[in-house]
Amino acid sequence: MTSQAETELLRLETAMSAISSNLVDLDDNPARKELDRSSLTGRTATAWADATEALTELWEGYRLLTEVVARASKFRDKRRPSDTERTKFAHEVLGESITLSTKVVPLAQRGLLGPGQVHTTCTPAQLLSAMEAAFATAVGVATRAGEAWDKLLPAAAEAASSLETVRRLTRESGGSTAAVDEADRRLGQFTATLATDPLGVEERDLAAVRTLIQRADAERTSAGELREMLVQRLADAHKTAAEIDAATQEAHAAAEKAADRFPPHEIAPVPSASLRPDLVAVEALAAAGHWPLISSRLAEWNRRARDQLAALRDGAARNNGLLATRNELRGRLDAYQAKALRHGLAEHTDLSPLATTAREALYVAPCDLTTARRAVNAYQEALTATIARNR
Repeated sequence: MTSQAETELLRLETAMSAISSNLVDLDDNPARKELDRSSLTGRTATAWADATEALTELWEGYRLLTEVVARASKFRDKRRPSDTERTKFAHEVLGESITLSTKVVPLAQRGLLGPGQVHTTCTPAQLLSAMEAAFATAVGVATRAGEAWDKLLPAAAEAASSLETVRRLTRESGGSTAAVDEADRRLGQFTATLATDPLGVEERDLAAVRTLIQRADAERTSAGELREMLVQRLADAHKTAAEIDAATQEAHAAAEKAADRFPPHEIAPVPSASLRPDLVAVEALAAAGHWPLISSRLAEWNRRARDQLAALRDGAARNNGLLATRNELRGRLDAYQAKALRHGLAEHTDLSPLATTAREALYVAPCDLTTARRAVNAYQEALTATIARNR
């Protein structure tokens, strides 16, 4: 067997493991599932139609690559392959061994010596490259749609809650509801579009709704009501600030645990900006009686506080997840080695180097989890195959 073909087959086998994991993760992605369930419109409908086609091509490509790798592996594993088998092996791995489509040529379009069918073929490497592009297309649409929903749905719900409060208070005070009605109409349009076309909404439309709500609230709210409401909002802001302090401690603890154990780019940084000085400035305005100036600044502070709190919690979860993933892989490796011992394969010449590679990957600092996971999977697959052969 040619070394070039053997190297390429090894690359394809490694790629198949990564493809399988990534396709399963994409299938489990909440945004992808929601896109499949929703009656999409506009830009999202067009983009997701292209992404769905790309997903179909991905799974078909995965099937074709699996078949090629299986055929090539049979040739590679023969002890004394013939020249013909060597040629077939090289063709499977390096040649245009994959048939993508077969098209029947109409009789009226054939020459006397022309073929009845036209086959479109490619090499495994070409198919793998096309699959990478298709995966990027599908992931890109699902990611952008998910980010839009995650960010704008809570914001729209918050605006709806604020709008309902302003509507109720406006009616109780006998004020005009013109601005409230206009905000309600725009918010309804925004929410309806967001549900079916997350890639087509504009965040400035929601900002315009907030502006209308704030205007209606300002027209209705008396100085005393405004002061009472903002006092409560300030108290809530202090609670949020306390939550940020606690989350910051947890995030630092998680980052310290992960430090030096994993590559620096894998460790989520801890936000260092403090929001407390801005909150103190808002309280200074309250102390001076400048209540009309507080609402917008406090709203902006709350928005930044929510973002920072989410970032702190996400970072802590990510860094704790690094340790959890490493420990889970260590546990799996121990279990597989115990299984090998039960089957009398603890010192197997093929398995022992794989086990050593996996253990070194898991117990080195910094630990590359991708490399470690591949090493553990390689040992597991080899152990399973060896046990099956022995049986």
